[in-house]
Amino acid sequence: MIPRNLLFSVAIMFLVSVAMGVYVWRTRSHDVALGTGAAASTHVTPPASGPAEQVTFYVAYDDRDVLRKESVGMPLPSQRQQRAEELLRALISIYTVKPSPHPLGAGSELRNIYFVDPDLAVIDVNETFADAHPSGVLEEDLTVASLIETLAANTPGVARVKILVDGKPRETLAGHADLTDFYDVAAIHELAGELQATQ
Repeated sequence: MIPRNLLFSVAIMFLVSVAMGVYVWRTRSHDVALGTGAAASTHVTPPASGPAEQVTFYVAYDDRDVLRKESVGMPLPSQRQQRAEELLRALISIYTVKPSPHPLGAGSELRNIYFVDPDLAVIDVNETFADAHPSGVLEEDLTVASLIETLAANTPGVARVKILVDGKPRETLAGHADLTDFYDVAAIHELAGELQATQ
């Protein structure tokens, strides 16, 4: 039998996910109606309520093939998994609005983040994220580095990351970035440093 506190936690996470989905949908609908989608292309706009804290995003820019470290103030929940999910959803939203510094396909989304061990995070993106992702070594490396560096910069203790697509293992992101193994955060940090050094 499933413990009662686990069921309660799952129910709370489900409700938070639904609420975030409604919020994102309403925000996008509002932006489209007002024609303001372009204004959010390089900055994360935090929700209007709650105390903001400084977070760090590693944003990919295709025009110069670089990652840029950007500090943003936004409110975040205190729970580790929910914080990580909100951070990566905000990062992905930068890439899905137009114009985007690193365009991803419409409908690309983060499904979940799981912390299997304190040092192991599993990022689960939807199928559209991978299927509509531009194919190319650098484009895929920028996406992977952006996700992992943003997660690690704001979630202490993460040393390894696994990326799933629609809850399942996948060989590559879009033909190049290897998703079969775990990513070592230290190695990704070195790659991110090289991508920033070219600015």
